[in-house]
Amino acid sequence: MGNKDMFNRINIIQADIAALNVDAIVNAANRALSGGGGVDGVIHRAAGPELLQACRQLGRCETGQAKITPGFRLPARYVIHAVGPVWQGGDKGEPDLLASCYRESLRLARQHDVKTIAFPAISTGAYGYPLKPAAQIAIQEVIVYLEQDQSLEIVFLVCFDRKSYETYQQVMNEYEDAR
Repeated sequence: MGNKDMFNRINIIQADIAALNVDAIVNAANRALSGGGGVDGVIHRAAGPELLQACRQLGRCETGQAKITPGFRLPARYVIHAVGPVWQGGDKGEPDLLASCYRESLRLARQHDVKTIAFPAISTGAYGYPLKPAAQIAIQEVIVYLEQDQSLEIVFLVCFDRKSYETYQQVMNEYEDAR
């Protein structure tokens, strides 16, 4: 499959991730997997109280790691809970931890025969990760994965607002131009 085909498998959209009809959505979770603000709270509210019960059974999840639950009342079959790093200036391993969130989520997706997946902009909300570097890591990790794995049909990079959408689109254009 050529590079152009691979880029056609990545869709950047501005949407409510909890409303998407995909096999799996990724939740920007906290280590306790307890729900919270931002996208985490939106997903927990939409999925219903069963999601929190399932998360409690999983226990904690370390930064850079991911765990999977059913989607319960969501259109998505699964929720992959990825714990991104809190931004502390960039010299505390944040880029590696953020990249690991994407790799671990994609690994779980493959294990559960996921064909369509949606990622939020992990760590860019309350955790303060700068948007453009976060978008670069997200897109880089997805590209590397799609180059090696043909089973995933579509990856949605879901932006909450216009600024995020435009930043992700700009980064994607830079990657396509560099190919």
